[in-house]
Amino acid sequence: MSNERSDTYLNDRLDWNLLRTFLAIARERSVSRAATRLHLTQPAVSQALRRLEDQLGMRLVDRHGPRIEVTQAGIEVQQIAEDVYGTISRLSLAKVDGDHDISGVVRLNTVSGIDFPAYDSFLAEFHRDYPRIELESQEMRSADVVSSLQQKAATLGLTPRRTLPKKVESRVFLRQRYALFCGRHHPLFGRTDLRTSDLVSEKFVSFTGDKVGDHMSPLTFFRDEMGFTERVIGSSSSMWEVKRFIFAGFGIGCLPEHVVHEDIAQGRFQRLPPDEGVADLDVHLLWSSDRKFSAAETAFLDALHGFIDRETGAVV
Repeated sequence: MSNERSDTYLNDRLDWNLLRTFLAIARERSVSRAATRLHLTQPAVSQALRRLEDQLGMRLVDRHGPRIEVTQAGIEVQQIAEDVYGTISRLSLAKVDGDHDISGVVRLNTVSGIDFPAYDSFLAEFHRDYPRIELESQEMRSADVVSSLQQKAATLGLTPRRTLPKKVESRVFLRQRYALFCGRHHPLFGRTDLRTSDLVSEKFVSFTGDKVGDHMSPLTFFRDEMGFTERVIGSSSSMWEVKRFIFAGFGIGCLPEHVVHEDIAQGRFQRLPPDEGVADLDVHLLWSSDRKFSAAETAFLDALHGFIDRETGAVV
């Protein structure tokens, strides 16, 4: 088959869902995390990767146990897939020219520390399509996010799931698994023989919402169930301040796995037992079902729902 015929075959037959799945693997550096993100099973994600490698005739990743390293060919394919993803995002946001003249303010209230690069890219695309719509974002406690929606003071909220009042709707925005970590300045850093039982006497760094009855109760329950008895020596409502305290060696603490992925690679943080993590605390998109939205708010919410559908709705 000539190169021209081969290129035509790929153009006609290559399944975008395979590229979409590989993009999640490359971003997460993990088949299991990619599966969680895409709401798929690990075997389905692994099979999609193999099918894509077969179609392209190249190895895209190297596996080292649960760890994934993207090959040079994989990096190039990832860059192409990112471009395709951006193009599809623009197509899904495309409106008639008159829609681009929509103006107004969209108010977002959010908890601290939402780290989601794909959402950043979505905002960039949305701004290009709706340059006259203004966004106002305010960081606050989870309970205040919900209150602001009840009071019609915000268009939408982003917060870990909690008990919601009537007429406040929700859907998963970002899946997060929390695990235990220590920082480079902690005495445990560098030890490879640790078990969960070795950690029970360590001081803790926690979130101010990490208490029974609040949205981070699962972290409290974990500490109680595992018998952690030492006091909390540092706390904050800010994800970045908690991370800073852990890095400085004040104590061990829980953080979302993806938030410290790069820090682990740079030798700033070390993951601690248990291997399966501590708890899943997904971030949810909240909005009021009885609020009358402006044209600007409707445009943003429709686009955001479309973004979430694309992030979580890949079919293999």
